[in-house]
Amino acid sequence: MLEYGVILQKVESGVSVLASVNGGDILFQLFMLLFVLGIPAIVIVATMYFIRSGKRRNEQLQRLEDKIDQLENKSE
Repeated sequence: MLEYGVILQKVESGVSVLASVNGGDILFQLFMLLFVLGIPAIVIVATMYFIRSGKRRNEQLQRLEDKIDQLENKSE
């Protein structure tokens, strides 16, 4: 009977080998997978954020310029 954390594996020669799998190893591998997948995701999200904030800032500056132009035209 197999105990928790032990997996029975077949070797090419037909001999069975017991290989131990620790819970810590599994957690570490999951953490590394999330870390490796998370880095590109963070870069993509940050790039989209800066592009959108730049567009919003330009739109806000354009609205401000239009209001200033309107005020200058009214004062003349």
